[in-house]
Formats: sequence, C-alpha cells, structure tokens
Amino acid sequence: MLEIARYEAERRLSGSVIIAVGLAAFAALFIAITPEIIGEVDYEAMLEDLPPAFSSAFGLESFDSLAGILAGEFYTLGWILLMGLYMAYSAGSTIAGDVERDRMDMLLSNPVSRSSVVLEKYLSLLVPIVVVNVVVGGVIYVGAQVVDDPIPLFDVVAVHALSVPYLLCCAAIGLLASAAMEREGSAQRASMGVIFSLYMIEALVTETDFGWLGVVSPSRYFDTNDILVHGTYDLVGAVILLEASALLLVASLLVFQRRDI
Repeated sequence: MLEIARYEAERRLSGSVIIAVGLAAFAALFIAITPEIIGEVDYEAMLEDLPPAFSSAFGLESFDSLAGILAGEFYTLGWILLMGLYMAYSAGSTIAGDVERDRMDMLLSNPVSRSSVVLEKYLSLLVPIVVVNVVVGGVIYVGAQVVDDPIPLFDVVAVHALSVPYLLCCAAIGLLASAAMEREGSAQRASMGVIFSLYMIEALVTETDFGWLGVVSPSRYFDTNDILVHGTYDLVGAVILLEASALLLVASLLVFQRRDI
C-alpha cells in the first residue's frame, strides 16, 4: 500500500531539504539584522503613515519586536505568498506532468485506481510541508533566543502547525489544476496565478466595503500576526482550510476519473 506516495515522497525529499535550508538561512539572516533595525528606525511611526490597504497587503502590523517583524515580513512573504506559490506549483506537476510525459498510461496499467493515484500523489506533498516547517521553525526559535528577543515556543509551534492547513489548501488548488489540464506548465502557471490572485484580493479588500470578497482566499484564514504578535490561534480558520482542501481533493478525483488519458 501507498507505494506511489512513498516513491513520490522520496523524489521530493532532496528538493524539500534544499528549500528548507535556503529559507532557514534567510530566516537566520533576518533574525541577525532585526535588532539593529528595531534600534535605528522608528517603524511604528512609519506604519501610521501608510495606507491601511498597503499595511494589510504586506502584513505590516507591529515592528517593535522580532516577532512582529517576522510576522509582517518573513512569514507574510516567505510563507503565505512564496510557500503557497511553491506548493501550488509543485502540485501542478503531479498529474499533468505524468500525462504529458506518457507515464500515466504505464502507471495505470498496474493494479491501481485513478483515485489512489491522485490521493497518494497529494499525500506526497506533505514532505516539503513537514520538512520546511520543522527546519525553519527550529531555526527561528533558537535564533530568537540568541539575539535575546525570545518568541514563546508555543507560538512558534502554532504558526508552523497552523500553516499546514494553509499549504495543503494551496497544494489542493494546484492538484485540481493538474488533474484538469493536459500540460504540466499550464497547470503550474494556472495554479500559481490563482494563489497570487486570491492573496491580492484578500490583501486589497480587507479594509474596504468589499471585504466579503476575501472569504474565497486561503490567506484570510491564516494570520501570522494574530499568532506571533497577539498570541491568538484561529482554529476555526484551520478547519475551514482543511475542509476546502478536502473539497478540492474530491473535485480533483472526480475530474481525473472522467478525463481521457
């Protein structure tokens, strides 16, 4: 059982480690320069002068602590945007890539169902999610202790744990695109376009009368500022993201069941 998931997970492991090391190095550099930034620049005054929509778009809420800067800069760009785009991009190749390279015919000639192929390929996407979260989370917690601006361990664990439903949702969007499209590149570009568009919709309408439009954006349900700055955890948002991921997975199964290979 789960031979496809194991095979795909092994293929993704090396790339996941490279991404984790790169993000961890970026996080370490970010932490190293943050004390100097806090001491020399009055970011709180600067934030007051920025338009609310701009501050919302980039998660700029509190720059008077390491936790606030990480939430507003590193996690907003590195996690919500870049990791979300990466997961959508990776998932975009899961089905369409094998179809385009004529590997899917060979795979389905074995005693496996289409639904198991889709499900196991989706499960393999947990590898980059887990590896990157564990490595980067550890670096951030230790780094914060080193610069004497500690972040509570539970908050660090929470921000990375609650990012898992968000990243799974981004991956599910990519999976649906991959199941529906014939070309890998098209599926990857479409899924990344959807993630970026949804992110911008949520960011730009939050402080307006059209804030209700943001309900379709996964980023609405994962707020790093709430976790690291205010110490609050949106468990309902995490459930909503998991439900959305499940619905997108079911849609992917149905689409792939009905398409010609």
